[in-house]
Amino acid sequence: MSPATPAPEHGGAALELLVHGVGGATPQSMLDDPRTVRVTGDETAAVHRRADDVDAEEHPGRYAAGPVPEAYVWSNLTSGDGARALWLLLLPFMVVNLAHWMRPPAPGRPGLVRLYGVLVRLLALSLTVLLTAAVCEVALDLTAWQCAGTTACADGRAWLGFVSADRAGWWSGPGRRLALAAVLPAVLVGLLWYLSRRTWSAYEAQRPPTDDPPASAETPAPVETPALVEMPVPAGAPASAGAPAPVPSEDPRPALGRPGFWYGRRLVARLRAAHTAAGFLTVAGVLAAAPARHDTGALAATGLALRAALVVCAAVVLWAVCARGRSERRLDQRVDGVLVTRLPATAVALLALTVLHTGWDRPGWTSSGTLPGNAVFGIVTLVQGGLVVALGVVALLLQRERHDPRTALAGLGGPATAMLACALGGVMSGGVAQWVADRLDGGATPGTGGSPLAGPPVLLSWQASVIPVLLLLLLVPAALLGVRTALATRRLRSAVEADYAGERPDPVRTRQIATSRARASLTDSAPVLIAVISGTALLLGAASVAGAWTSDEVPGSAFSGAHPAIAALATTTQALGSWMIGFGFLLFVTWGRRAYRDASARRTIGILWDVGTFWPRAAHPFAPPCYAERAVPDLTWRMRSWTRHTGGRLVISGHSQGSVLAAAAVWQLPSATRARVALLTYGSPLERLYGRWFPAYFGPDALRGLHRAVHCWTNLHRATDPIGGPVRVPAEDGRPGVDAPVLRDPVTYGRTRAHPLPEPLLGHSDYQADPAFAVCRAALLDRLLPALPRQRGVDETADQGSPDQGSSGRSSG
Repeated sequence: MSPATPAPEHGGAALELLVHGVGGATPQSMLDDPRTVRVTGDETAAVHRRADDVDAEEHPGRYAAGPVPEAYVWSNLTSGDGARALWLLLLPFMVVNLAHWMRPPAPGRPGLVRLYGVLVRLLALSLTVLLTAAVCEVALDLTAWQCAGTTACADGRAWLGFVSADRAGWWSGPGRRLALAAVLPAVLVGLLWYLSRRTWSAYEAQRPPTDDPPASAETPAPVETPALVEMPVPAGAPASAGAPAPVPSEDPRPALGRPGFWYGRRLVARLRAAHTAAGFLTVAGVLAAAPARHDTGALAATGLALRAALVVCAAVVLWAVCARGRSERRLDQRVDGVLVTRLPATAVALLALTVLHTGWDRPGWTSSGTLPGNAVFGIVTLVQGGLVVALGVVALLLQRERHDPRTALAGLGGPATAMLACALGGVMSGGVAQWVADRLDGGATPGTGGSPLAGPPVLLSWQASVIPVLLLLLLVPAALLGVRTALATRRLRSAVEADYAGERPDPVRTRQIATSRARASLTDSAPVLIAVISGTALLLGAASVAGAWTSDEVPGSAFSGAHPAIAALATTTQALGSWMIGFGFLLFVTWGRRAYRDASARRTIGILWDVGTFWPRAAHPFAPPCYAERAVPDLTWRMRSWTRHTGGRLVISGHSQGSVLAAAAVWQLPSATRARVALLTYGSPLERLYGRWFPAYFGPDALRGLHRAVHCWTNLHRATDPIGGPVRVPAEDGRPGVDAPVLRDPVTYGRTRAHPLPEPLLGHSDYQADPAFAVCRAALLDRLLPALPRQRGVDETADQGSPDQGSSGRSSG
């Protein structure tokens, strides 16, 4: 309702706020009506109603039989933009960001919590360095240094003619070739900076509703996860009395209920500056190392000064990454000091100076072999391995005192996921480098006598050879899961017949239902699969480093120092891995191009981000943006403003990923608003996925706390649902348990008079089609407090900051 429209005197109709799940949705499909009106919001995310329900609050008598349906559509946050498909190429960044949120719950252990966050942020930084170094390897080493410096390689490529060493042109010198090629990785780093900044402004810079005062510049920086609880100030006390010494304690609010949880502006800005600077410094480091052995006199002094400056700037980057984590206790709108905000500009300046230094003529300097400084890949690999092991030790210490058997991988989900991110980064780097080398050398094999190229660094060749081995090893758990599904199907037949007792048995129908239930249970095997992949990746990564060390570091063959049989096998798998990474890269590009033209493909790719980008960017600023930092404030604002202006009852109804958004929004509500809100979840992964993989935020204690906080909550689930499941919150303190009895799927076993045609197995979809849905929704509304009469002159002033001005449903258009 707009401010000019007087509020109704009555309490208003009850409202059902529908939140859809993954894969996208339209307001027409959610409201089952082709005529819908956008009540509030924009093209990205908005609240819709049926055209006939726009003025429902003014006519409560029409809606005495049920609540007014209202749909919050957020699909464009993930699957609406075709460019979002290109984020698939930065998948390792998203995966390592997930590892940050997978730590075990550890109240009272702030030191270990901070250390866990620091280790994940350092792993994320190493991935940025690895990506930039891989692009430098392709552009600087393979193209500008090796191919352009070799007549046999450059002559067959007209686009390299002006930089070819045998042309004796202005760009033919090795330093100038390298300086020109450095534009590609520098532009990539700048593009990542731009995307991170643009997506933050477009999707994530949404302030959640809060009654907390803004933090001043003099306010001490809060700690990472444990917070300080400040004592309240008595009414009428002077302002100076409001600053007692804070008492160190655990923040009593759940993490997702803290005012600053969905507003990580300061941390993202600081990490963006640090990672951008790290990317530019990596390019500058590769350039500075190339001419070091050929510098004399003033050039030697200049090069030494530049390398020292790069080391100092890199130390500042490390300090910025390790300094502090997220601020969740309050909205932190401050910015970091000049030392951090100027890091990218400083790194760009150092890169420019290094380009000038490298491009200077040096008599007798020619390019041969591989580019100096390629040891960075081995260093990064060793650092990542050490950080993953340290992260595993910290995770074990965190969950030692409070171990929940339902937690994935016994609390090691974060380290396993971080290892998976590092493996993805290593395999992509090695595979792309080997693939480019294969394309540049024609029909020969890089590093052999018949090839004009020395090839990529030895370690990257070994990493490329790991790809087929890893895929082959995955066939074993895949086969075991197939056998397990077949056995479970046979075992579940008796349970299916018992659920439909009294029906005439039909072996085909029974097998169909049992198979659906068995396949749905495969989701619970995901931790084992992740453990196998991560463990195998760690072992193969160690084997790659060992193989690189035992190989000869001279042009000829990456596997020349190994046993002949091992060398032959490694060479074969390297070639196969090169082909596979090339095919995978083309597949990514094809998906990206298709997403621009095909809405269904865009929604399919968007499903990946619906699951992977729910969490804020707390470890890697170049990860895909967090849609929940827009969706959760939207839902919180809507529930607060509607209940405050109407005094009515509200049930927020979330399906699949929408149930996670609904729970997060309810956590953000003040207690007065939660008293008028009921939570209905169905097909919900709250415990099955989020509770197991993110135990510090959705573990048993957190879900029980949500049950106590919200007025009433019911969860619907099916045995055939591969995503949703029970939330396992029992009855306590006179409150009923959350989980309703398992819904039958299909609703009827065979043909009946009410269902003359066979009913389909719905699995994860169409929960609202089950008769139990309407019954549970009505029961929740009955348990809520009666609607309160709207009082004029109350809360109007307090709501002036609301983005929709407390709209009760009237379209402002």
